Amino acid sequence: MLEKLPHAVGEALSKVRAGSEKAAFHTLAEHAPDRIRVTSPAFPEGGPIPARYTADGEGVSPPLAVEGVPTEAAALVLFVEDPDAPALHPFVHLIAWNLPPRDQTLPEGAFASPAGEGTRHDLGRNSFLKDGWLPPDPPTGHGPHRYLFQAFALARTPDLSAAPGRSALLDALNGNVMAKGMLTGTYERT
Repeated sequence: MLEKLPHAVGEALSKVRAGSEKAAFHTLAEHAPDRIRVTSPAFPEGGPIPARYTADGEGVSPPLAVEGVPTEAAALVLFVEDPDAPALHPFVHLIAWNLPPRDQTLPEGAFASPAGEGTRHDLGRNSFLKDGWLPPDPPTGHGPHRYLFQAFALARTPDLSAAPGRSALLDALNGNVMAKGMLTGTYERT
């Protein structure tokens, strides 16, 4: 959808960004130990996300691995945000809020997306108000965007309604994060 914005509009907005300091990893969970390891065989930490996982490709969710989840965790949350979106808050690409609290490998296409139904997970609303993976889709000319794949181990199972949004998820994380981890991928349209 954002690929249709004219390049000049993307360039004009290139300095307008939500900011990584507003991401969940750096706000509500800032004091939780950073001991969960989030990786992907599709891209390295800080590296480019292959187009296959974006709006320019098939748009499936990338494969991920989560390790170091504390054994006493009650739930695991995966929360993907774009802090470089030209918005007041980071753009939400995925909320998976009641994953089993253990180390796990999530295969390519694990989450519902425009490319398919994925595996059944408790999903929240992304910034387009859909339940599932919202593929990266930055405006042309806006520069590189970072995508923060944040994992949170929770002490208590979150009390959330079906398909919670960003605000409800942040409320559920507040004071409930035992451990966290993050993988950063990038994507840019030139």
